[in-house]
Amino acid sequence: MLEIIKCHHRYVLLAFLVLFFLGGSPAEFAQENVFFQGFLIPKPVIRVALGVNLEDMEIHASSGMKVYQVSGSYKLMAEDILEVRVKGHKDKLREKFIVQAAQTKKREDAEDAAKVLRAKIDKRVYVAQDARNELTGIYQVRVGDFLTRTGALDCIKELTRLGYKEAWIIRDEVTEPTSKPQWVLFNGELVNLNAQTSLYFIPSTPQSYLAYGGKNYRGIFVLKGSRRGILLINILNLEEYLRGVVPGELSPYLFGELEAQKAQAIAARTYALKNAGQFEELGFDLYATPVSQVYDGMSTEHPLSTQAVDETRGEVAVYNGKLINALYTSTCGGMTEDAEAMFEGDPVPYLKSTECVLEQEQEWQIRTPAVLPAVLVAGANAAPKLAYLMALDAIPYTTDAAFFHEPAAPAEAEDWVRKAAALLGKRGEKIAVPPAPLTFVAFARMLIDGFEWQARVQNLLGKSESDRLTKDMSGLKPEEKSALTYFLVTGIYPDTKDISDKSHPISRAEAGYYLAKVLATYKDFTRQGYVKAVTKDKIEVIEDEEKKSFDLAPDLFLVRSLEDSQTFVPEIDLSGGDVVKWVENGGRIRLLQEVSSPLSNILDQPSAFHRWQVRISREDLESRINQYYPVGPLVDVVPQKRGKSKRVIDAAIIGRESQVRVKGLKIRQVLNLRDNLFVVDREQDADGHTTYFVFSGKGWGHGVGLCQVGAFRMAQKGSTYPEILKKYYKGIKLKKMY
Repeated sequence: MLEIIKCHHRYVLLAFLVLFFLGGSPAEFAQENVFFQGFLIPKPVIRVALGVNLEDMEIHASSGMKVYQVSGSYKLMAEDILEVRVKGHKDKLREKFIVQAAQTKKREDAEDAAKVLRAKIDKRVYVAQDARNELTGIYQVRVGDFLTRTGALDCIKELTRLGYKEAWIIRDEVTEPTSKPQWVLFNGELVNLNAQTSLYFIPSTPQSYLAYGGKNYRGIFVLKGSRRGILLINILNLEEYLRGVVPGELSPYLFGELEAQKAQAIAARTYALKNAGQFEELGFDLYATPVSQVYDGMSTEHPLSTQAVDETRGEVAVYNGKLINALYTSTCGGMTEDAEAMFEGDPVPYLKSTECVLEQEQEWQIRTPAVLPAVLVAGANAAPKLAYLMALDAIPYTTDAAFFHEPAAPAEAEDWVRKAAALLGKRGEKIAVPPAPLTFVAFARMLIDGFEWQARVQNLLGKSESDRLTKDMSGLKPEEKSALTYFLVTGIYPDTKDISDKSHPISRAEAGYYLAKVLATYKDFTRQGYVKAVTKDKIEVIEDEEKKSFDLAPDLFLVRSLEDSQTFVPEIDLSGGDVVKWVENGGRIRLLQEVSSPLSNILDQPSAFHRWQVRISREDLESRINQYYPVGPLVDVVPQKRGKSKRVIDAAIIGRESQVRVKGLKIRQVLNLRDNLFVVDREQDADGHTTYFVFSGKGWGHGVGLCQVGAFRMAQKGSTYPEILKKYYKGIKLKKMY
């Protein structure tokens, strides 16, 4: 039963919904512009399932909506309302299992195989083609249905004895039949709803939008019944749909390159058009989930991805004049795979294995005469911190290491502290200049004056701390003990005997080193981004999603990061996408640090999923495998065949009760791994029995088609979206469909 209660002010309450339909009218609207009671949806139109088998929901409108009962004609049920609440019973879904005994590329071969199998077993055998298969051309010989997984596993055992080594369980859900009448209560009157009835939610104005599940959506909503329960379908223009797809599939926050976003927009548009009508029996085109494409409506839209959609409007990828099945994968692990190796279908000419590298990559070299040798302070190289202060003009510019080994003069140190404090807006008016030589104690008091730390020392330092740390230090005044203790407990000074020695002068290197540590407690003046281009005296970077250009100082410091150390070098080689840090002063970059320059030329190497490892106990892996194949106690998992990308496309799973061969994407599903690109190691106990399986792998996804991280890296390095698409989709052309 569906109940709608009209409220006088802002919303309508819907309760107890059961709708069933025979055929769906929205399908015809995909061909041309559509007017829903005055609300225009320009072509092409897409129908996206936001929810399946729904029970309780709220639908909101930003500035009003109309609700229609549609059954051959429109009947207005409510208008200019802002909220609708739907409550109904959730249709009970019955789980069933089907066993795939074999698969072929031709229907006639599948029919022949089914005929042979029918003669061997006393069960229903039939041929079917999975509508959700990403690549067409596979026909399955199926056995079943089975109401329990145990029944399906028993069937697999029987098929294995008959020589069917690749039998596979397919899980499905169906709605149990119901005889409940369909009613809607409106203004106190019960109205009978027949099987062809749907509810349409239409914004009152073209500028209004609808909301469901905390997310905003363009277009209109349709609520209807199906064999999978109550459906909520969003009907909208394809380009507006893509605005909510592209940022969900390739985050503009993490992958903020316009050319990569354009490549993703064309791939998503092509996929949507190619697969429209895939779920026609349920009355929609695509799911709003990874089953089809991730779609979160207006709530996820981003200016960069919207720009990518708008600037490629109507553009698609075709092969021999036909839309391609534009598959894409997150991280390919260095090389994509042939489609037929993963999906077990016919070869697809445009989905061929390709190495994720740029054949010709532009590099730029930056040179400098300024190289600062190592300057040691307390066992650490202080040169990077000294160069940092020089770049900020807090200390004099020099590349002479001997300069820093000399004692710091009090007036000189006072000038350094004053300039560093001024970077933070502090005037340092009360810095006391002690007599020479400048000691650690005197410099600590100078820093306290310059950075106005008197309150810190007075209130954030316990007397017991000071007494304990200075008990062996003689000849110090109370205020000197407090200053020294504060610098020790905060880690600015090291705990060495020279610290309290009034006869030991502080060197320029030490003064600069500890001054940099004090400055770091406030702010890091270095900035970070990645390289877009370099000219003779300029560098172009992306910082916080914004393109910026800086002059390069002729005597800038160049720093290369090697593991945990930093080395000054006379030159560095950079390419697009390399991460750099810099210190800019007076409009020029005075210090440039190369943070990451991948040793590998593999484009997706920076991805967090380029390499991974999974360690799983034999018992846990055995339990998982036995949900698909009744192999009994697990003995081993052995790759049998690898594709061009070295992905495992055929694996033997060996148990004590049986052995099976698993192929293609099923391997990843059964083993619960990120990708098929892996090797297997085994940990054993003292008796030689396997206790753990260790899968070391690369990549994330099915590994076919466009590598999304690779596309981003290509864009970073200056590639255009046609170049990106034509690298991963072989032999394609781009064309405007509308």
